[in-house]
Amino acid sequence: MDIRPLHTEEDYQAALADVSALVDIDPAPGTPEGDRLEIMATLIERYEADHFPLEHPDAIEAIRFRMEQGGLTARDMQPYFGNLNRVYEVLNRKRGLSLAMIRRLNQELKIPADVLIG
Repeated sequence: MDIRPLHTEEDYQAALADVSALVDIDPAPGTPEGDRLEIMATLIERYEADHFPLEHPDAIEAIRFRMEQGGLTARDMQPYFGNLNRVYEVLNRKRGLSLAMIRRLNQELKIPADVLIG
């Protein structure tokens, strides 16, 4: 099993091709091919994290996304923000999130606190 770190774009592309071929044969875990697939996937994940980092969404984008996912309206957001005017102020970026709002959004809507704080 000749596995080495991914240093270049060429290494990365070769690893992707290798993993694609392994996925096609669907090796069982614990077999040499299964172990190779697991190791290569880990190397690719690390390379992508280093070279293609994903930015966290901004808090308002995350809130709007959760609203869209749940079919929530501005009126549905009142328990988290207060009156309807405050909901619109927050969603239009005219008012920041308070600590109490962040806690409620995190606990009830499961929006990660680091996204809401960031």
